[in-house]
Amino acid sequence: MIVRKTAAELEKMRRSGLLVWQLLQKLREVAVEGASTMDLEVAAEKMIADAGARPAFKGYYVPAAGAVYQFVLCTSVNEEIVHGMPNPKRILKKGDIVSIDTGVKLDGYFGDSAITVPIGEVSERTRKLLQVTQESLELAIDRVRPGNRLFDVCGTVQRHVESNGFSVVREYVGHGIGTQLHEEPQVPNYVDRKNENPRLKEGMVLAVEPMVNAGRPEAVVLKDRWTAVAKDGSYSAHFEHCIAVTGNGPWVLTRP
Repeated sequence: MIVRKTAAELEKMRRSGLLVWQLLQKLREVAVEGASTMDLEVAAEKMIADAGARPAFKGYYVPAAGAVYQFVLCTSVNEEIVHGMPNPKRILKKGDIVSIDTGVKLDGYFGDSAITVPIGEVSERTRKLLQVTQESLELAIDRVRPGNRLFDVCGTVQRHVESNGFSVVREYVGHGIGTQLHEEPQVPNYVDRKNENPRLKEGMVLAVEPMVNAGRPEAVVLKDRWTAVAKDGSYSAHFEHCIAVTGNGPWVLTRP
């Protein structure tokens, strides 16, 4: 069941969304050559606590892993697509990219967002990967309007990514969000005819999160049972925003 939010609920989600945005802006500054992914984790955990919020990811049970997640961030470096775990031994180097994905719960409502940050100078191919992934998200956001269908959003990501020579990860998708971190509907980054294709209505909130590989789309999970990587070892980028469907057009809750 897709839960539509009232105006008052959307305002609460806006507050959680802006906190996530502030977190990611700070973490962008921390993500430099020589920093560890655990440095990002420590900074984020303190900011969440100082804001009186709860981390969305830490303690979240994932059946596929058979365990609860132990961190407030997912920090996925280079070929890691999603669910990379912070590690004091994972030192960021020039030419790396790191996806920083985090969420919070504030006043009963969740916010969830992700960015991918280049570390120093990266290759031209990698710069294009980041650009195209971010563009695909912006194009998809514009389709989050009453009367459109979910596939309008999904297909927009897929067309832009594939027309630029990159590939969309199939195994991981976006989602609805509200009082639960993951609500209906699932939001693939491609048109999956096996999926439902609901019409978008005011009050729906979608977490749209393109995950794009520079090479082939296939993903595999490492032996840690969490970290998903590009099977062919190619770099992967990930950007995410939470968007409310309103009569005035898309409302991105996770940025000012």
